[in-house]
Amino acid sequence: MPRLAAIVALLSLLPLLARASGGHAQELPKGTILDDVTCVADSRESYALYVPSTYSPERSWNLLMAFHPSARGRALVELYRTAAEQYGYIVAGSNTSRNGPWAVSLKAVQAMSDDLGRRFAIDARRVYLTGMSGGARVALQVALGSKAVAGVIASSAGFPDSQPRQTVPFPLFATAGTEDFNYLEMRRLDRRLTSPHRLVIFSGGHTLPPEAVAVEAVEWLELQAMAAGLRARDEGLIERLLDKRRRAIDHIDSAATLHQLETLVADFKGLRDVSQEATRAAALSKIGAIRKEVAREADDDAAQQRMLDEVYELERQLRNPDLRFQSLARLRNVLEAWARTATQPTASADRDRARRLLSAVSAGVATRSDDAEYLKLIEQLRRGVSPMNR
Repeated sequence: MPRLAAIVALLSLLPLLARASGGHAQELPKGTILDDVTCVADSRESYALYVPSTYSPERSWNLLMAFHPSARGRALVELYRTAAEQYGYIVAGSNTSRNGPWAVSLKAVQAMSDDLGRRFAIDARRVYLTGMSGGARVALQVALGSKAVAGVIASSAGFPDSQPRQTVPFPLFATAGTEDFNYLEMRRLDRRLTSPHRLVIFSGGHTLPPEAVAVEAVEWLELQAMAAGLRARDEGLIERLLDKRRRAIDHIDSAATLHQLETLVADFKGLRDVSQEATRAAALSKIGAIRKEVAREADDDAAQQRMLDEVYELERQLRNPDLRFQSLARLRNVLEAWARTATQPTASADRDRARRLLSAVSAGVATRSDDAEYLKLIEQLRRGVSPMNR
């Protein structure tokens, strides 16, 4: 990956910068979002910032650096403000990192890291990254190339190459919307990854998660930090978060309940006695109907991917004059059928599926096809199906 060695060297500076920090901290107000903090060493780089109201340079603080695909630093800072205030995180969202050349994002990471390290007392063991869509890929690319990242929150996109991994050296909290065109990618990530991770699916499209999910993500990072010895155990916090998760578990025996129990056991094992949940999860996993339901989930994901692959193959056939007419007709039939399901007034799994499939086809279509009639069809569907406008 491009210049990852530079990132490793950059993040390794944080302990030194933290010891020398505080020189500029008093110039910035606490407890409020700042839209545009200019980097002292590079005035072309800036970031949105939130510093907890209780900040003091007398102790070290957690740092969450955030990356948006459209360089909207404030959007991410706003999302994590509540969690930052409650759990003591400085949050900084780059105003220059965006989808496009990697060099632009690398420069933003370098400048923002250096500036934050100079201004604030940062706990170099607890530097976290987050991002939305292409920004999530930036966060993960940095984390994969550095030993200085304590965890990542990845929203609506996964690894830089979109390929799942079996393990990563940092905890990973992932989010996706039910209508997100990267929904299947995030599901594959969750299914393959065996190192500490969690995936939360919310109702929505390719967008930032609700604030409640952002708070949940930071709370999960706090649990991971306690499990790894990066912060002192807080028995009250552990108990509160465990009770919160226990109350959210369904009482009905189902695959969803099984997944809830499995993630709870994984998250709290070693912090609390979760043998009761582990026993129930084991029992549910042996029920034939639930095993079939779990298998159907994987089969459904695979079927959706096959649908997309078939559409992409038909798109490629549009370049063949002998196949174009037939391929365009098939594309029209498939996409219009999805559109009819996607515009149904009643929420359902079928509607969610149709919306994310249409969104996946619409995303980046101009890079896959230059067929004017097909692009017109996509544009017509995009105008007619609201999820594709998100």
